Amino acid sequence: MAHINLLPWREAALKAEQKEYFSILTAVGLFTLALVLSTNFYYQARIDGQNSKNLYLKNAIAKLDIQISEIKTLNDKKAALQKRINVVEQLQRSRNVGTQVLDEIAKIIPNGIYIIELEKQGNTLQVTGKSESNNHLANMIRAVELSDLFIDATPESITADDGSPKLLSSFKMKVKIKGLVNDTNKGSK
Repeated sequence: MAHINLLPWREAALKAEQKEYFSILTAVGLFTLALVLSTNFYYQARIDGQNSKNLYLKNAIAKLDIQISEIKTLNDKKAALQKRINVVEQLQRSRNVGTQVLDEIAKIIPNGIYIIELEKQGNTLQVTGKSESNNHLANMIRAVELSDLFIDATPESITADDGSPKLLSSFKMKVKIKGLVNDTNKGSK
């Protein structure tokens, strides 16, 4: 039996093992390739889904930005209209101011005070006149402070006229009128 050659059987077994090895290697390679491709497809699908969600959100944000800009424009228009309404209301309140001022002046001026000049600038009334005594002038200032139309009576000057036959004192006074368009005290009425 020493003369039997087992070499072709070993070669056949080696070829069979090599064939089995390459088939397993091919199967593992194909399985790995399938696993990599399926993983790639899965994650690519997730990325595409997220990209479509991001695109949807960008479009929604763009629409909302347009709406916000329209709202800002409307708010600006509303503020401009509110300013106009306020001006019209103030003009409505102050349209008869001349008549009211003259009527109120007639009520608050006591006997012994003579008005020479009234000058209105904005919501300030400059009163120039003559007074028989300082008490009459003080009574007029008190009456101005109690008035519903006037505030802040501020005497600017009181000077004695030496040359006049009746010892009259000249005076200048500033008085503010409530509720006019350029009135700084908008709340006071």
